[in-house]
Amino acid sequence: MGQNARSTGRAEPAIASVEGGAAGLASELRQVWDEFSRFMLSYKFGMDEITTKVQILQEEFRHIHAYNPIEHTSARLKSPESVLEKVHRKGCEPTFDRIREEITDIAGVRVTCSFVSDVYRVFDLLTGQDDVDLLVVKDYIRQPKSNGYRGLHAIVEVPVFLSDGPTPVRVEVQFRTVAMDFWASLEHKIYYKYNEHVPDELRASLREAAATAAKLDEDMERLHQEVHGDGRRQPSGSRASNVDVSDKLVMELIRRQRLLNEQR
Repeated sequence: MGQNARSTGRAEPAIASVEGGAAGLASELRQVWDEFSRFMLSYKFGMDEITTKVQILQEEFRHIHAYNPIEHTSARLKSPESVLEKVHRKGCEPTFDRIREEITDIAGVRVTCSFVSDVYRVFDLLTGQDDVDLLVVKDYIRQPKSNGYRGLHAIVEVPVFLSDGPTPVRVEVQFRTVAMDFWASLEHKIYYKYNEHVPDELRASLREAAATAAKLDEDMERLHQEVHGDGRRQPSGSRASNVDVSDKLVMELIRRQRLLNEQR
């Protein structure tokens, strides 16, 4: 028993060392994972920031103007596994700075508009805001992709204010018409079904369908302008507003504003 005790005594430092190493590795892994979680969270906040900006525009158009060019918005955040897979596939250096620089579609927002002119209008309104920095624009409407895809893509950067200060976050924003979005959704489903190996005849049909969708966009916008003219660009006053504001309240606001102007 004494010999076993001595053997155990000699082995304890080695075991302690291994345990210390494992504990140190576990602590380092926790730290890396916490940093990565914070990194991904900043992209969620950046995505939410852009989504909120678009929704504010949408609400303003809905309540104040005669015409709302934004049909709907959607957003998606890549999973951590998807980000790491793309880092590996692109051969990107696995540091947060390089990932920020090279992987620009971690956070994405899609804005679906009624007509092509609306796409450019909403794009200008969003990217013209002081805290939105426009980095890259890819105009696949004027120059469609070889498969027929049309859309306006932008990489923007917005500040996200965390506890340790502002962090610049890049968000990919895609602007499409309803017809473009329908075509892209169908094309994605077909490519998924065939695991990217789509037969040539289907590819040709997709290109034809893209051209048809583009022609539909042109025809529908022309018809809309013939019926409504440029009235959709002008404020509509209370007739388009869903906000219940009484005449008495409006007059009181005007009176108070005049008083303030006189005091100045």
